[in-house]
Amino acid sequence: MRTVPQLNKAEIKAGGLDPVILREYDIRGQVGKNLSDDAAQRIGQAFGTYVNIKGGKKICVGFDGRLSSPSLSHALIQGLLSTGADVVNIGRGPTPMLYFAVKHLKADAGIMVTGSHNPPDYNGFKMTLLDEPVFGAAIQEIGRIAASTMFAKGAGKMQELDVTQAYINRLLQDFKGMTPRRVAWDAGNGAAGEIMRALTQNLPGTHILLHDKIDGTFPNHHPDPTVDENLRDLQKAVRENKCDLGIAFDGDGDRIGIVDEHGAVIRCDMLMTIYARQVLQTHPGAPIIADVKCSSVLFEQIAKMGGRPVMWKTGHSLIKDKMRTLNAPLAGELSGHIFFADHYYGYDDALYCAIRLLNALEDSSDGLSSLLKNIPTLHSTPEIRIDVREEEKFALVPRVHENLKDKGLDLSTIDGVRVTTEDGWWLLRASNTQSVLVARAEGKTTEGLERLKNMLADALGSVGYRL
Repeated sequence: MRTVPQLNKAEIKAGGLDPVILREYDIRGQVGKNLSDDAAQRIGQAFGTYVNIKGGKKICVGFDGRLSSPSLSHALIQGLLSTGADVVNIGRGPTPMLYFAVKHLKADAGIMVTGSHNPPDYNGFKMTLLDEPVFGAAIQEIGRIAASTMFAKGAGKMQELDVTQAYINRLLQDFKGMTPRRVAWDAGNGAAGEIMRALTQNLPGTHILLHDKIDGTFPNHHPDPTVDENLRDLQKAVRENKCDLGIAFDGDGDRIGIVDEHGAVIRCDMLMTIYARQVLQTHPGAPIIADVKCSSVLFEQIAKMGGRPVMWKTGHSLIKDKMRTLNAPLAGELSGHIFFADHYYGYDDALYCAIRLLNALEDSSDGLSSLLKNIPTLHSTPEIRIDVREEEKFALVPRVHENLKDKGLDLSTIDGVRVTTEDGWWLLRASNTQSVLVARAEGKTTEGLERLKNMLADALGSVGYRL
C-alpha cells in the first residue's frame, strides 16, 4: 500500500500548498493569495491519489458561479486525470447537485469547486467519498500527499455529463404538496439560481424569483442567508406579494434561510422543530442532531416529540459523520445546513429542504408562522462574528475557557465553550471557515439576555477583543 510521509505544516507549505487553506471540513482560501490554478492542480493530484489509495477511480467534479471557479475546476480536473482517475464533469451548479451526482452515478468520490458564502475573492473545494465525508484528518492527509508529490500516475478519462434534470426529478420525487402556495425565492445570484428556476416551474402556485441569474460578483447582496441584512429583498417580496413564506439560498445552495408570511426571519433551529415533527412521525425515538449554536428550545422540543436530542459540533462534514455514526434521520445547524437521511441521502441540500418545508405547510391552511405557534419564544441574538487574526483564532477560546473554569459555571466544551446559567446560555467558538470567532446568546427574558451578553462581552474582553 502507498504510504505518505508525515510532513509538518512548514513542509506542506514548501510543497506548494499554504496549510491555512486546509480547513476542518474543506479546503478554502483567497484566489491570488493562497489559492491558484497551480494549487488546484496540486489538489487534484493529491485528491486523486487519496481516492486511489482508498481503492477508488471514478470522481465527479462540479463548480459554483464564482468568477474563478471555471479556471480552478479545469486545473483540478487536469490534476485528477494525471492520477488515472476517471472524471465525470457535471459543470456549474449547486454543491448538493454534486453530492447527488456521486450518489446517482455511484461514483467513488466527488469534489466541488466552491467558495460557499465567503467573499467573492475566496474559493475552495468540498470533498466527499461515496459513503462518507472527507474532513479533519483526511484533509490534512491530502495536504501531506500534495507536499510529498508521491502522486498516483495514470491517464484518466473525462466525461461531461448534465445531471440537472435527474437532480430536479429527484427533488420533485419527495414533493407531496397539493395546495397552491405563493412563495418568494432568493438565490442571491449564487449557484442554485438555475435549478431554483427550473424547480419552481414544476411546483403548483405562484413563485416570485429574486436574483436567480448566477453572477459571481453578487451584485444584489452577499449570498449568506444567516445575515439578516441579506434577507431584506426577500422580506420585501414576501410582504408585497402576500406570500406564504420566503426561501433563500447561500452561494452554493447547501444552506437555507427562511422568512414567514409576515417577513419575519425564522432561525434555522426553529425551522428544525418543524422538520423534526415530520421525521419523528415515521422514526419515533430517533436521534436528531443539532449543533452547539442551536436554541435550547429545539433540544427540548425534540425530546417532547419523543426524539433523542443530540448536541454536536458545528460543521457540515462533522454533522454528516455523526449522522452516519448514530444512524440519525435528521440533523441541522443554525447556519442553515440541514441534513435529511429520511427519504434522502443525508447530505445538506437547501433545495431539498425547501421541498420538505412546502410539504410541512400542507398541515396548515395558514402561513408558515402557524407551524411555530405552540413553540416557546425565547430571546436570542443571531450569529455574532468577531473578526480576529487567523493565526491566533484557535487559541482564543481555550483561553476563555481557562478564565471561566474555576467560577462554578455550567460549561460545555463540545465545540468551543457554551455557558449555561439561570438566564439561558451563551456560546463562543472559532469558525473553521473564516477568520472570526462566532458567538450567540439566548435568554429566557430580555433582561436575562442582556446579562448573558454582558458575560460574553467580559469573556471576550479577557482575551483582548470586544463584542
